[in-house]
Amino acid sequence: MGTQQLLLIVLGFIIVGIGVVLGIGIFDANAAQSYRDAITQDCLHLASSAQGFYRKPAALGGGENTFDNIDIADCGMEAETDMLKAENMNATYEIAGRGQTFTVTAVSKTESEKSVVLICDMSQPENSRISVSFENW
Repeated sequence: MGTQQLLLIVLGFIIVGIGVVLGIGIFDANAAQSYRDAITQDCLHLASSAQGFYRKPAALGGGENTFDNIDIADCGMEAETDMLKAENMNATYEIAGRGQTFTVTAVSKTESEKSVVLICDMSQPENSRISVSFENW
C-alpha cells in the first residue's frame, strides 16, 4: 500500500508541474499579444488624429487635405525634442506625412527589433486606407 501511495503522489506532482509550465507558456503568449495590440492601438489613435489634421482647413491649423507639415503634437502626443517623434510606456513612435500618405512607425520599448508600421493613404477608398504590418513579431 505504501508504494502505491508514493507513486500516486509522484504522479500528482508531475501532473501539477506540467500544468504550471503550460499555464506560464499560455500567459506569456497572451502577454505578448496584448503588448502588440496596445502598440497597434496607439498607432491607430495617431492615424485617426492625423486624419483630423488632414481634413481641417489651414486657417484652423490643419493640413487642408495634405499631411505636409504635420507633427506629433497634431496627432495628440507630446514631442520632447524632435517634433516627429514621441514615446510612451509601450513604444517609440515616429511619424512621416507627405501629400496624401501618413506613416507611423512604432518600435517596441522592450524588444527593439519588434515594430509596427501603419500606413494611411487618403487617396484609397475609405475601407482600405489603413494598412498595418508587424515586423519580427
